[in-house]
Amino acid sequence: MERREDGVHLGTHRFRDRRPLGTAARIYDKDYKEPEAVPFFEAAELCCWSFYRAAIAEFVATFLFLYISLMTVIQVSKSQNKCSSVGVQGIAWAFGGMIFALVYCTSGISGGHINPSVTFGLFLGRKMSFPRALLYMVMQCAGAICGAGVVKGFEGEKVFELHGGGANVVSEGYGKIDGLGAEIVGTFILVYTVFSATDAKFSARDSRVPILAPLPIGFAVFLVHLATIPITGTGINPARSLGAAIIYNKEQAWNEHDQCRGQHWRQPTTN
Repeated sequence: MERREDGVHLGTHRFRDRRPLGTAARIYDKDYKEPEAVPFFEAAELCCWSFYRAAIAEFVATFLFLYISLMTVIQVSKSQNKCSSVGVQGIAWAFGGMIFALVYCTSGISGGHINPSVTFGLFLGRKMSFPRALLYMVMQCAGAICGAGVVKGFEGEKVFELHGGGANVVSEGYGKIDGLGAEIVGTFILVYTVFSATDAKFSARDSRVPILAPLPIGFAVFLVHLATIPITGTGINPARSLGAAIIYNKEQAWNEHDQCRGQHWRQPTTN
Protein backbone atom coordinates (compact mmCIF):
# COMPACT_ATOMS: atom_id res chain seq x y z
CA MET A 1 0.00 0.00 0.00
CA GLU A 2 1.37 3.42 -0.96
CA ARG A 3 2.33 5.53 2.00
CA ARG A 4 0.66 8.88 2.46
CA GLU A 5 4.05 10.60 2.67
CA ASP A 6 4.77 9.68 -0.95
CA GLY A 7 2.11 12.14 -2.03
CA VAL A 8 4.17 15.07 -0.82
CA HIS A 9 6.15 14.94 -4.04
CA LEU A 10 2.97 15.62 -5.97
CA GLY A 11 1.82 18.42 -3.71
CA THR A 12 3.07 21.84 -2.73
CA HIS A 13 6.66 20.63 -2.27
CA ARG A 14 7.02 19.35 -5.78
CA PHE A 15 8.83 22.49 -6.93
CA ARG A 16 11.66 24.38 -5.28
CA ASP A 17 10.79 27.65 -3.58
CA ARG A 18 13.68 29.47 -5.26
CA ARG A 19 13.97 29.60 -9.02
CA PRO A 20 16.47 31.29 -11.37
CA LEU A 21 15.50 34.49 -13.15
CA GLY A 22 15.35 35.20 -16.86
CA THR A 23 15.14 32.54 -19.53
CA ALA A 24 16.46 29.92 -17.11
CA ALA A 25 13.28 30.30 -15.07
CA ARG A 26 11.12 28.47 -17.61
CA ILE A 27 9.24 25.55 -16.10
CA TYR A 28 8.30 22.57 -18.20
CA ASP A 29 7.13 20.21 -15.46
CA LYS A 30 3.98 22.06 -14.36
CA ASP A 31 1.06 19.78 -13.62
CA TYR A 32 -1.63 21.94 -15.20
CA LYS A 33 -2.43 22.64 -18.83
CA GLU A 34 -2.94 26.11 -20.18
CA PRO A 35 -5.98 26.21 -22.48
CA GLU A 36 -5.18 26.79 -26.12
CA ALA A 37 -6.02 30.14 -27.70
CA VAL A 38 -9.45 30.11 -29.31
CA PRO A 39 -9.54 30.93 -33.06
CA PHE A 40 -10.98 34.29 -34.08
CA PHE A 41 -13.79 32.59 -35.99
CA GLU A 42 -15.10 29.05 -35.75
CA ALA A 43 -17.81 28.21 -38.25
CA ALA A 44 -18.53 24.85 -36.61
CA GLU A 45 -19.79 26.41 -33.36
CA LEU A 46 -22.52 28.26 -35.23
CA CYS A 47 -24.16 24.90 -35.86
CA CYS A 48 -24.00 23.75 -32.24
CA TRP A 49 -26.93 24.03 -29.84
CA SER A 50 -24.50 24.73 -26.98
CA PHE A 51 -23.55 28.01 -28.71
CA TYR A 52 -27.11 29.32 -28.60
CA ARG A 53 -27.85 27.77 -25.22
CA ALA A 54 -24.95 29.75 -23.76
CA ALA A 55 -26.32 32.96 -25.30
CA ILE A 56 -29.76 32.27 -23.80
CA ALA A 57 -28.12 31.70 -20.42
CA GLU A 58 -26.43 35.11 -20.68
CA PHE A 59 -29.75 36.73 -21.55
CA VAL A 60 -31.57 35.15 -18.60
CA ALA A 61 -28.75 35.87 -16.15
CA THR A 62 -28.49 39.54 -17.13
CA PHE A 63 -32.28 39.87 -17.01
CA LEU A 64 -32.38 38.55 -13.44
CA PHE A 65 -29.39 40.67 -12.46
CA LEU A 66 -31.06 43.89 -13.61
CA TYR A 67 -34.37 42.94 -12.06
CA ILE A 68 -32.99 42.30 -8.57
CA SER A 69 -30.44 45.12 -8.55
CA LEU A 70 -32.71 47.86 -9.91
CA MET A 71 -35.58 46.82 -7.66
CA THR A 72 -33.22 47.15 -4.70
CA VAL A 73 -32.01 50.57 -5.85
CA ILE A 74 -35.54 51.91 -6.29
CA GLN A 75 -36.73 50.52 -2.95
CA VAL A 76 -33.87 52.28 -1.19
CA SER A 77 -34.66 55.49 -3.05
CA LYS A 78 -38.32 55.25 -1.99
CA SER A 79 -37.50 54.84 1.71
CA GLN A 80 -37.99 57.83 3.99
CA ASN A 81 -34.92 57.21 6.15
CA LYS A 82 -31.90 54.95 6.36
CA CYS A 83 -33.44 52.67 8.99
CA SER A 84 -36.34 51.66 6.74
CA SER A 85 -34.20 50.25 3.92
CA VAL A 86 -31.10 48.19 3.31
CA GLY A 87 -29.13 51.33 2.44
CA VAL A 88 -25.98 51.62 0.39
CA GLN A 89 -24.51 48.44 1.84
CA GLY A 90 -27.64 46.53 0.88
CA ILE A 91 -27.41 47.79 -2.69
CA ALA A 92 -23.79 46.67 -2.87
CA TRP A 93 -24.77 43.25 -1.48
CA ALA A 94 -27.61 42.97 -4.00
CA PHE A 95 -25.25 43.55 -6.92
CA GLY A 96 -22.43 41.39 -5.56
CA GLY A 97 -24.72 38.64 -4.30
CA MET A 98 -26.58 38.34 -7.57
CA ILE A 99 -23.34 38.15 -9.51
CA PHE A 100 -22.13 35.39 -7.18
CA ALA A 101 -25.35 33.40 -7.59
CA LEU A 102 -25.67 33.90 -11.34
CA VAL A 103 -22.03 33.14 -12.12
CA TYR A 104 -22.34 29.98 -10.04
CA CYS A 105 -25.49 28.96 -11.96
CA THR A 106 -24.32 29.78 -15.48
CA SER A 107 -20.56 29.20 -15.39
CA GLY A 108 -21.02 25.64 -16.67
CA ILE A 109 -23.21 26.80 -19.55
CA SER A 110 -21.84 30.10 -20.80
CA GLY A 111 -18.97 30.91 -18.46
CA GLY A 112 -21.14 33.28 -16.43
CA HIS A 113 -20.03 36.59 -17.92
CA ILE A 114 -23.20 38.72 -17.40
CA ASN A 115 -21.12 41.74 -18.42
CA PRO A 116 -19.93 42.90 -21.85
CA SER A 117 -16.70 44.18 -20.26
CA VAL A 118 -15.88 40.67 -19.04
CA THR A 119 -16.82 39.18 -22.42
CA PHE A 120 -14.67 41.69 -24.30
CA GLY A 121 -11.74 41.10 -21.96
CA LEU A 122 -11.94 37.35 -22.43
CA PHE A 123 -12.19 37.86 -26.19
CA LEU A 124 -9.01 39.96 -26.16
CA GLY A 125 -7.39 37.22 -24.09
CA ARG A 126 -8.29 34.78 -26.89
CA LYS A 127 -10.49 32.73 -24.62
CA MET A 128 -13.54 32.94 -26.90
CA SER A 129 -14.26 33.49 -30.58
CA PHE A 130 -15.55 36.72 -32.10
CA PRO A 131 -19.04 35.37 -33.00
CA ARG A 132 -19.54 34.06 -29.47
CA ALA A 133 -18.34 37.31 -27.90
CA LEU A 134 -20.59 39.38 -30.16
CA LEU A 135 -23.65 37.21 -29.49
CA TYR A 136 -22.98 37.28 -25.75
CA MET A 137 -22.83 41.07 -25.68
CA VAL A 138 -26.01 41.43 -27.73
CA MET A 139 -27.89 39.01 -25.47
CA GLN A 140 -26.55 40.68 -22.33
CA CYS A 141 -27.78 44.08 -23.47
CA ALA A 142 -31.15 42.61 -24.50
CA GLY A 143 -31.52 40.91 -21.12
CA ALA A 144 -30.65 44.14 -19.32
CA ILE A 145 -33.26 46.10 -21.28
CA CYS A 146 -35.92 43.49 -20.52
CA GLY A 147 -34.97 43.40 -16.84
CA ALA A 148 -35.22 47.17 -16.51
CA GLY A 149 -38.50 47.09 -18.40
CA VAL A 150 -39.98 44.57 -15.97
CA VAL A 151 -38.92 46.75 -13.03
CA LYS A 152 -40.66 49.73 -14.64
CA GLY A 153 -43.76 47.60 -15.13
CA PHE A 154 -43.83 46.57 -11.47
CA GLU A 155 -43.13 50.01 -10.04
CA GLY A 156 -45.22 52.01 -12.49
CA GLU A 157 -43.95 54.70 -14.82
CA LYS A 158 -44.44 57.54 -12.33
CA VAL A 159 -42.52 55.91 -9.47
CA PHE A 160 -39.89 54.55 -11.84
CA GLU A 161 -39.10 57.97 -13.29
CA LEU A 162 -39.39 59.76 -9.96
CA HIS A 163 -36.58 57.65 -8.52
CA GLY A 164 -34.37 57.73 -11.59
CA GLY A 165 -35.13 54.25 -12.87
CA GLY A 166 -31.76 53.00 -11.72
CA ALA A 167 -30.09 54.92 -14.56
CA ASN A 168 -26.42 55.80 -14.16
CA VAL A 169 -25.41 59.45 -13.79
CA VAL A 170 -22.52 61.14 -12.03
CA SER A 171 -23.30 62.39 -8.53
CA GLU A 172 -23.29 66.06 -7.64
CA GLY A 173 -19.87 67.33 -6.68
CA TYR A 174 -18.08 65.11 -9.18
CA GLY A 175 -17.19 65.69 -12.81
CA LYS A 176 -17.42 63.34 -15.75
CA ILE A 177 -13.66 62.78 -15.61
CA ASP A 178 -14.02 61.67 -11.98
CA GLY A 179 -16.79 59.29 -12.94
CA LEU A 180 -14.84 57.93 -15.88
CA GLY A 181 -11.78 57.32 -13.72
CA ALA A 182 -13.83 55.54 -11.06
CA GLU A 183 -15.45 53.34 -13.69
CA ILE A 184 -12.13 52.47 -15.34
CA VAL A 185 -10.59 51.39 -12.04
CA GLY A 186 -13.72 49.52 -10.95
CA THR A 187 -14.02 47.66 -14.25
CA PHE A 188 -10.33 46.78 -14.15
CA ILE A 189 -10.74 45.29 -10.68
CA LEU A 190 -13.66 43.16 -11.86
CA VAL A 191 -12.02 41.88 -15.05
CA TYR A 192 -8.72 41.30 -13.25
CA THR A 193 -10.56 39.22 -10.64
CA VAL A 194 -12.32 37.21 -13.35
CA PHE A 195 -9.03 36.40 -15.09
CA SER A 196 -7.36 35.47 -11.79
CA ALA A 197 -10.24 33.33 -10.51
CA THR A 198 -10.45 31.37 -13.77
CA ASP A 199 -6.71 30.89 -14.22
CA ALA A 200 -5.71 27.32 -15.00
CA LYS A 201 -3.17 27.28 -12.17
CA PHE A 202 -5.96 27.54 -9.59
CA SER A 203 -7.31 24.17 -10.69
CA ALA A 204 -3.91 22.48 -10.47
CA ARG A 205 -3.70 19.70 -7.90
CA ASP A 206 -0.82 21.40 -6.09
CA SER A 207 -2.48 24.79 -5.98
CA ARG A 208 -2.01 26.61 -2.70
CA VAL A 209 -5.17 28.65 -3.24
CA PRO A 210 -8.24 26.43 -3.64
CA ILE A 211 -10.97 28.67 -4.94
CA LEU A 212 -14.61 28.84 -5.92
CA ALA A 213 -14.54 31.28 -8.84
CA PRO A 214 -17.97 32.93 -8.34
CA LEU A 215 -17.09 33.92 -4.77
CA PRO A 216 -14.20 36.36 -5.46
CA ILE A 217 -16.00 37.70 -8.53
CA GLY A 218 -19.15 38.51 -6.56
CA PHE A 219 -17.11 39.90 -3.69
CA ALA A 220 -15.15 42.14 -6.08
CA VAL A 221 -18.44 43.54 -7.41
CA PHE A 222 -19.60 44.16 -3.84
CA LEU A 223 -16.41 46.03 -2.88
CA VAL A 224 -16.35 48.13 -6.05
CA HIS A 225 -19.94 49.19 -5.40
CA LEU A 226 -19.09 50.23 -1.85
CA ALA A 227 -16.25 52.38 -3.15
CA THR A 228 -17.88 54.03 -6.18
CA ILE A 229 -21.60 54.26 -5.34
CA PRO A 230 -21.06 57.74 -3.81
CA ILE A 231 -19.28 58.87 -6.98
CA THR A 232 -21.12 57.29 -9.89
CA GLY A 233 -23.57 54.78 -8.46
CA THR A 234 -21.29 52.12 -9.96
CA GLY A 235 -21.79 50.78 -13.45
CA ILE A 236 -18.77 48.60 -14.38
CA ASN A 237 -21.27 46.82 -16.64
CA PRO A 238 -22.22 48.44 -19.97
CA ALA A 239 -25.32 46.26 -20.28
CA ARG A 240 -26.60 47.32 -16.85
CA SER A 241 -26.06 51.01 -17.65
CA LEU A 242 -27.49 50.77 -21.17
CA GLY A 243 -30.60 48.84 -20.14
CA ALA A 244 -31.53 51.31 -17.42
CA ALA A 245 -30.80 54.32 -19.68
CA ILE A 246 -33.02 52.99 -22.47
CA ILE A 247 -35.98 52.32 -20.20
CA TYR A 248 -35.55 55.53 -18.19
CA ASN A 249 -34.95 57.47 -21.43
CA LYS A 250 -33.99 60.87 -20.02
CA GLU A 251 -31.35 63.23 -21.37
CA GLN A 252 -29.06 63.09 -18.34
CA ALA A 253 -29.11 59.31 -18.28
CA TRP A 254 -28.18 59.18 -21.96
CA ASN A 255 -25.39 61.70 -21.50
CA GLU A 256 -23.88 59.84 -18.54
CA HIS A 257 -25.18 56.26 -18.71
CA ASP A 258 -21.67 54.98 -19.33
CA GLN A 259 -20.47 56.66 -16.16
CA CYS A 260 -22.93 55.52 -13.48
CA ARG A 261 -25.89 56.44 -11.45
CA GLY A 262 -25.55 58.22 -8.16
CA GLN A 263 -27.76 61.15 -7.22
CA HIS A 264 -31.12 59.60 -8.15
CA TRP A 265 -31.16 56.94 -5.46
CA ARG A 266 -29.12 58.51 -2.67
CA GLN A 267 -30.75 58.36 0.73
CA PRO A 268 -33.03 61.32 1.39
CA THR A 269 -32.16 63.41 4.40
CA THR A 270 -34.60 63.93 7.20
CA ASN A 271 -35.14 67.10 9.19
